[in-house]
This record gives sequence, C-alpha cells and structure tokens, in this order.
Amino acid sequence: MSDAWIDDWLGPARFQPYVTACNGDRARALALYEWNVTLGQALMRDIAHFEIAMRNAYDTAIDALWPGTDHWLLDADSPAVTPIWRVKKDRSGLKRGSDVNYLNRRAVDAAIRKCGGVKATPGKVIAELSFGFWRHLTAASHEKTLWVPYLHHAYPAKTQRKAIDETIGNINTIRNRIAHHEPVFDRRDPAQDPAQLHADMMTVLAMLAPDAHHHLTPHSTVTTVISQRP
Repeated sequence: MSDAWIDDWLGPARFQPYVTACNGDRARALALYEWNVTLGQALMRDIAHFEIAMRNAYDTAIDALWPGTDHWLLDADSPAVTPIWRVKKDRSGLKRGSDVNYLNRRAVDAAIRKCGGVKATPGKVIAELSFGFWRHLTAASHEKTLWVPYLHHAYPAKTQRKAIDETIGNINTIRNRIAHHEPVFDRRDPAQDPAQLHADMMTVLAMLAPDAHHHLTPHSTVTTVISQRP
C-alpha cells in the first residue's frame, strides 16, 4: 500500500527531516514524527507551569520594590516600556541608534488595549503578555534597569543573569517550535536538546518557585517520553 498519504497530510518538506533521521525508512520516520508530537506535548505541559511561575515571581519581585503609584506594567516610567537606545552598525556599516525595547513596549501597549485600556487591571495584562515578553526581561539590555534593581531578588543570591537568560531563551525557542509543530528531537545546540533543556528549566523553576518544582517533578512525563524514543 502506498504511503503517499503521509506527504499529502504532513507535506514533503515537513516530513523530510524525520525521513532523513531514519535513513529513508518512512515507517520509522512516521513513528519518530508521532513521538516528537508526544514529546512536544509533554514539554509544553511543563513549560506552561514554568511560564506561570516565572511571570508571577517576576511580578512579585518588581512590585515589591517598584517606587511608582501605578503597577509597574501600567506606569509610563516602567523599564518594561521606556526606550533603551543602543548604537549598532547596519549591513552597510553605518552606525545608527536603535530602541531595543521597542517590541516589549509594543507588546505591553497591545496587552493593555486588549484588556480595557485605562480600565486594564495588572492581573489581566500579566496574563495577556507572551512568554517572549517575560523572556526578554532578563536580556543584557535590561541588566541595569530590571535585573539589578528588581529581578535578581526572584532568584537565590549570586545567580548570574546571563545563565538565566540563556536557559529561558532556549525554552522560548523550543516552545515556539512546538507551537509551530516543528521537530524538537534534532536540536544541534546541546542546550536545546530536550533532555538537557528540561533539566535546565527544572533547575530554574526550583530557584523561582521551590514548592511548584516539588509539585511538578513527580507529575512530569518528559523523562519517560524521552526514554520511549523509537
């Protein structure tokens, strides 16, 4: 029986990485595809729990020290929305200033509008913001405006911003790949290998929310799914 239906279903380009990984064996490739989906589902469950813990821990850390009368996300002087200018060279070598906080500001403004504008509540805005927004709060551009005065308090003493940012950046990358139904089994970056990524994520979760980490660990299926790779 022809298996051309697989290409009709998935598309040849989407299926090819699995065929290549299985040395042309399309039956094995289909099994690998199904396993990749299962792995993605298991990872997304844990990533969802991690995302909630991260954004609430960040909100608590900033809110506890925020000097303004408005919530830090709603305040016009918030480092989440104020411009951060960096001088960079374009492709021609010309130096020009660039606001590296533009996307974050646009994300916050869009969330506020969606949540009622001037009537928006902090809780609704927090829930509306994407993982990518929270991920960028630990970027190097925010070291002086967010990490040093606020976010480092969400972590144990002497935690390095760069290490946290790299881990959360890798989580964001894998999260986006899963959301777009892309392979996650074939990551060339060792830090994005599903097993290593999950271990790193759980380490950060233990820093941010030890009780949540304790709850999630016995319920996670990621390790079991990884062991079942065809």
